[in-house]
Amino acid sequence: MRSSSLSSLSPESRLAAELRRVAEAGLTRRRRVLDSAASPRVRVEGRDMLAFASNDYLGLAAHPDLARALAGSALEYGAGAGASHLVNGHLRPHEELERRLAAFTGFARVLSFSSGYLANLAVTPTLAAGRGDAIFADRLNHASLIDAARLSRARCHRYPHCDMAALERLLAASDAPVKLIVTDAVFSMDGDLAPLPELFALAERFDAWLVVDDAHGFGVLGPDGAGSLAHCGVSARSRVVLMGTLGKAAGVGGAFVAGSETVIEYLLQKARSYIFTTAQPPALAAALLQSLELIASGGARRARLREHVRQLRAGVEGLPWRLLPSETAIQPLVVGENEAALVLSRKLWERGLWVVAIRPPTVPPGTARLRISLSAAHTGDDVARLIDALREVARD
Repeated sequence: MRSSSLSSLSPESRLAAELRRVAEAGLTRRRRVLDSAASPRVRVEGRDMLAFASNDYLGLAAHPDLARALAGSALEYGAGAGASHLVNGHLRPHEELERRLAAFTGFARVLSFSSGYLANLAVTPTLAAGRGDAIFADRLNHASLIDAARLSRARCHRYPHCDMAALERLLAASDAPVKLIVTDAVFSMDGDLAPLPELFALAERFDAWLVVDDAHGFGVLGPDGAGSLAHCGVSARSRVVLMGTLGKAAGVGGAFVAGSETVIEYLLQKARSYIFTTAQPPALAAALLQSLELIASGGARRARLREHVRQLRAGVEGLPWRLLPSETAIQPLVVGENEAALVLSRKLWERGLWVVAIRPPTVPPGTARLRISLSAAHTGDDVARLIDALREVARD
């Protein structure tokens, strides 16, 4: 429907017309209701399913130690924080979590947030607040990083995915007083890892901040699960700002930003999505303190996850769909058109396997895919069952 035709409709009718277009393009999203804890084996809409859809990479979301820590802290500190951190919502578990996260990541200081989206909305618009400032962002960055750049008054330059030569040219041509290089560490829909050492070298050369979103690397990569920076040998430096989420490998919820003492204090004083948001329930912070212990001692879990990755990649060779190059828990199987991805996802569902189809605008048109998400809580037999089902569907 043309925009001129839409303008004659009522506000409600315009929304309904847009929803019809979304449905016709095969892009309607829907939620499924789970009646069990988050794990590879879930009860969903009356069916017992084997799920390859969660970001619970270490299998900690349903860990009893986390549940006990959360319950005990709720009895001591109550259900909610009551206010923002800067009013009277910063409780002892919050303070202890920030201290422990700083030590774990090697940064001087940490600020905690209720979600990774809020954390990203805090960093970029606050550090690049001037109209003459510049942001240099990977084209495949997460939506929260894209929105953060839009909220900033700085000019945003998007470089081709992981193209360091293109980024170097953009930086060399910029005379902005403040420059931010902003990137995912592990890209959420492709599963590949950003070239963090090269990015850091460019940040040093052009006197820029390096802002790294490690939502999918924290807890999984690096020594003791310290994350993608540690995995790539990039140490905590004053020009590096790290964001990590705590609802994926950490199994609970929330996020943090780590940086120098000066950076974190500046965000605490200036970042609107921190200042004007009620703090997370303190019980979640208590559960996360327990999660950090499990992450640090989780070498066996990470090794099992790596073995699942190897097993899956070897098992799907020769299938008609392309598995993108990824050594992380995110294994994207590119199908192509939206309807084809939905059909493949549905055929797996009929076989008791829950693998989500990802379509535009989350990924580029023509690259709809199944986002196979592996967990240390899966078994080798689980992965073999998925491989067998994919081969069976391919034969059909």
